Amino acid sequence: MTTKRSTHRPSARKKAGPRSWLATLGAGLLAATVTEAAFFDALEYRNVGPTRGGRVTTVAGTVVEPGTFYLGASGGGVWKSTDYGESWDNVSDGYFASPSIGDIAVSQSDANIVYVGTGSDGLRSNVIRGRGVYRSRDGGRGWELVGLEDSGHIGAVEIDPRNNNVVWVAAIGQAFAPNDERGVFRSRDGGDSWEKVLEVSSETGFSDLELLPNNPDIVLATAWKARRTPWSIMSGGSQEEGGLYKSTDGGESWRRISEGLPTGLIGKIDLAVSAADSSVVYALVEAPGDEGGLYRSEDQGETFRHVSSKGYLRTRPFYYANIEADPTDADTVYSLATRYYRTRDGGESWEQMKPPHGDNHDMWINPNDPDLFIQGNDGGANVTRNGGETWSTQFNQPTTEVYTINVDDQYPYWMYAGQQDNSSTIGVPSRLPTTVQNVARLLVESGGCETGPAVPKPGDPDTIYSSCKGRFGVYNKHTGTERHYYIGAANMYGQNPRDLRYRFQRVAPVHVSPHDPDTVYMGSQFLHRTKDSGVTWETISPDLTAFEPDKQVISGSPITRDITGEEYYSTLYSIGESAREAGVIWTGSNDGPVFVTRDNGASWTDVTPRGMPKGGRVDSVEPSLHRDGVAYVAIHRYLMGDWKPYVYRAEDYGRRWTLLTDGRNGIPADHPVRVVREDPEKAGLLYAGTEYGVWISLDDGASWTPFQQNLPVTPVTDLRIVRDDLALSTMGRGFWVLDKAAATLRQMDDEAATPAEAQLLAPAEAIRYQKHQIRNHEGLVPDYPGPALVVDYLLPEAGTESVMLEIYNAAGELVNAYRSLPADGAGDAVIEEDMGMNSVTYIEKQGLTTQAGLNRFRWDMRARGAWHEDEDRRYGSGPLLPPGSYELRLSAGGVEKTTQATIVVDPRSADIGVGADDIAAQYALSIQIRDLLDAARRMAADLEEELDVEGLGSDRESAINAALDALNTAPGTYMPPGLIAQISYLYRMLDHADQAPGGEAAARYAELQGLYESAIAEL
Repeated sequence: MTTKRSTHRPSARKKAGPRSWLATLGAGLLAATVTEAAFFDALEYRNVGPTRGGRVTTVAGTVVEPGTFYLGASGGGVWKSTDYGESWDNVSDGYFASPSIGDIAVSQSDANIVYVGTGSDGLRSNVIRGRGVYRSRDGGRGWELVGLEDSGHIGAVEIDPRNNNVVWVAAIGQAFAPNDERGVFRSRDGGDSWEKVLEVSSETGFSDLELLPNNPDIVLATAWKARRTPWSIMSGGSQEEGGLYKSTDGGESWRRISEGLPTGLIGKIDLAVSAADSSVVYALVEAPGDEGGLYRSEDQGETFRHVSSKGYLRTRPFYYANIEADPTDADTVYSLATRYYRTRDGGESWEQMKPPHGDNHDMWINPNDPDLFIQGNDGGANVTRNGGETWSTQFNQPTTEVYTINVDDQYPYWMYAGQQDNSSTIGVPSRLPTTVQNVARLLVESGGCETGPAVPKPGDPDTIYSSCKGRFGVYNKHTGTERHYYIGAANMYGQNPRDLRYRFQRVAPVHVSPHDPDTVYMGSQFLHRTKDSGVTWETISPDLTAFEPDKQVISGSPITRDITGEEYYSTLYSIGESAREAGVIWTGSNDGPVFVTRDNGASWTDVTPRGMPKGGRVDSVEPSLHRDGVAYVAIHRYLMGDWKPYVYRAEDYGRRWTLLTDGRNGIPADHPVRVVREDPEKAGLLYAGTEYGVWISLDDGASWTPFQQNLPVTPVTDLRIVRDDLALSTMGRGFWVLDKAAATLRQMDDEAATPAEAQLLAPAEAIRYQKHQIRNHEGLVPDYPGPALVVDYLLPEAGTESVMLEIYNAAGELVNAYRSLPADGAGDAVIEEDMGMNSVTYIEKQGLTTQAGLNRFRWDMRARGAWHEDEDRRYGSGPLLPPGSYELRLSAGGVEKTTQATIVVDPRSADIGVGADDIAAQYALSIQIRDLLDAARRMAADLEEELDVEGLGSDRESAINAALDALNTAPGTYMPPGLIAQISYLYRMLDHADQAPGGEAAARYAELQGLYESAIAEL
């Protein structure tokens, strides 16, 4: 074997964030306006969680700061904790071009120095490609891209303990295609330039490397031939294609080490060295039969002996195969795989550890305190301070990987999906449905398992059609039980797909007919249908896949068999029945073909787009909601090594196809598209979820514009338009919602994009929700804002100094008004808490923005509140307006614009018998009480001011003091409430729920009115 040296220099560094990296790529309608004027900046997604950890592929810490740890997620970026894992903050958003993290290295002499290699080394079928190495010089507050952008997946990053500028990288390479940027790379200038100091071939990369602690010039590196296709996992090869390499001169020369190691096929190898004795080197080796397992060297890796072939140490090595040595005891080693084990005698015997979640990937041990370490698994990252007896929680990491999104029709709507490695499908609400004490854990299970999907039954949100790796079930949220109706009722695990009666992909699609909620479709290689919610099934199609026999193989080769259904090829992957035409059903398979039936399954036509490269995964099929015979498909081919975007529009039931993504009309040529959806109200308005974010088209796919906003760079696996919201799922950051995005985009055109004067858009209908209380949750996930009618307005490029918004009711009465405020004064929230009355009022000071382009104002649907002497509390928390029609008037730049807004009753209130008349009566009484409170507060303030006037007569002064004694509450603890406090008490009594006001409230108001008149009568 000969070594080859080449120099790799990074491209120009850039901040590759959600707004900047993707926004510079737009080329569609509005693109110039969007990228140059940040046209859509006013629109922001909300992360609605859950805060349930997802897959963590790497962790790190530093002895310099014992409480500081980092985690790297498989699709969620890099997160940092400074409090032993009690809380986590993302530090990679806005910088990293890939959310997939392979390894993190933190300097043990300077906690500010951090290097991150992107691209997870756990090569699952849904693994996300990395985009290079990043460096931070300030503890993760800022990052620079420092090269190796084509390395694909990085197995290890190491910093020379003597010199933080000497950095090593083991590059695995691309998972789905050969490439040259594989091997061991070294930088001597902190990543400013790189040398490839060791390589094997374009198909063999390096998965691990270690620097011997007492002599970092001794470097050990492990070669790994790995490749994925949609139908197989290939891990390992011949001796020439893998194995262990050693350098004793800092990477200048290398030798292959073989003595004592397996002599035949060899796969992934992970290394561990303890600082307690750097002569001892451990290697966990993937090899056939009993040759695989743990090897130990006692001469710095020159020779090895086999110490354990336990199967649990080497399960699924393409995904796990990780070991870690205790830095204070060379005989203590941890093994991380499906389960988590520790040996204290060098591998002779093992004890099982119990972290919060299984499927373990990485750990970092504090060299000064071996009982303090962090461990990462498929459920997140967890820190222990007592050697694994107890752990920090995983319910503080919003890094959930979800495969799809489906929504129910309750109020507020909930979102459902399969969550990778969390046992069940999950559901989260789009907004806070009720008052809770721990909003971060507002998460329910919904049947099935991690793969999903979970599809709520229309009209019955308690019923969820759920799947688990192709097994169909009906979950009832009320009882918490699931009825199972497996098609074929055969266990598929471990079987060659060619021998199966039904081939179900691990994420087999489930689709509910838009015409009948009891009719459900599910796909194997056939389309199956039930008309009784799963009790009985019929097969209504022939094989709708390409079914190439050479792709029907046992996955996992040449060493480790691995058959979980994830690699079953030639299965259906997407199903869509037209909402316009019952019985018109489209299907797409994971090996390329698209079929359609126009007669409810009696006959089928192969309508696969001509010229489409074969073998791609038809990730989504979307029958048009506006035109018969039209459908949109997104075809994903990155598992074939093809990173091009493929979105097609079919016309005439697939007789004609148009490619809508050519790599030049907006979506870049290396952005695979996972899903495309059509707006339910406006034909030609399309939404696309790609490997790196969201794009929109306003012209039926002729051009595309980035719609990333504040969404982090992460794969968007699915999206839905529901009640004018854009709701989406991600492979690493959970669920997100952009409120009323669709209502805004439907009104966008060239004129709106470059307004000559102010424009006021028609707002979407708003549901009159009550605001539920959330304590101590500001800025956290899930993000649940208060109820609002969303008002969007456009201002010309020249800008506008001041803006006014007035709201009038149907009688023409002004109910509230807002104006633009200084940037530092807009949106501040003040909490007023009255312990004496055991109540909390949330008062929001709202202001309008004046930026050029699109502006958004969230009107809380409240009338003006009562006057308060504190300006920050003045006029806030007015009564919630009743359902009805309201006129909005926008004044800006000498121009006045008007539009209508509609507020509707909360359907949940209607369900319990609270009608519009009840709410109108509640509002009318609330306004009377507000006016009384307003008058009482103003009177008290005026009287206080009058007392300061010199020359008041004693009679006047006495009358004022008497009135103030009646109006105000005397100073002290739990003093009897004065009249103002009593009026405020009644005011708040009517502000918690939709209700008829009740006789006691009206009687008390009349009584308080009389008491107020009596209190000021002598004045």
